[in-house]
Amino acid sequence: MDDRRRILVVEDERTIAEAVAARLRAEGFAIDVVHDGPSAVQAARSTRPDLIILDIMLPGFDGLEVCRRIQAERPVPVIMLTARDDETDLLVGLAVGADDYLTKPFSLRELTARVHAVLRRMEKAARTEPDAPPPILVGDLEINRAERRVRRAGVEAHLTPTEFDLLVHLARRPRAVLPRERLLADIWGWADASGTRTVDSHIKALRRKLGSDLIRTVHGVGYALEATSP
Repeated sequence: MDDRRRILVVEDERTIAEAVAARLRAEGFAIDVVHDGPSAVQAARSTRPDLIILDIMLPGFDGLEVCRRIQAERPVPVIMLTARDDETDLLVGLAVGADDYLTKPFSLRELTARVHAVLRRMEKAARTEPDAPPPILVGDLEINRAERRVRRAGVEAHLTPTEFDLLVHLARRPRAVLPRERLLADIWGWADASGTRTVDSHIKALRRKLGSDLIRTVHGVGYALEATSP
């Protein structure tokens, strides 16, 4: 039985798809490759990958719709690829369930690092604890870590795994300002600050889902979770 981690690569530019697949196979992953939206949804259903690398611009229907359909059936980590440095696309991608993104052109080394980081986070989140961790309560925000569910003022918000981990990290230290670089290291596992925009995009996604008043920006430094009254 093949116990390797399985990754689905969805990319219509075949040279890019082949290069990505070859690099990840060399890392020890089992790789499936498809080139359009409908095939991506079908492949995700049949192969049940551990992670998906997903281009936004695809024939059939785009990567945002692919991500939306896949996440509706079975949550799975997604790294999105986009040829456009368009913040709207990136925020929509995060909103429909992507965990991370890369803007083309990108290095295969960086993509591989992102893959390993996302899978490490998923493994950590999946580990069962001997005792269920207590909920985190910050004002009208309730974070149920055992069930990985979040409510604000009694209304449930549906977060991606990365958004949930980022929120928990902030909520453990309410009002404390956490630098972007520290969040990047603690949540994404990156040792350098090259991806601080990733932090910013996930913060924007959290604000959209939970309210713009929940997380305070300290310009030039980082972010702090604000405690609001129930």
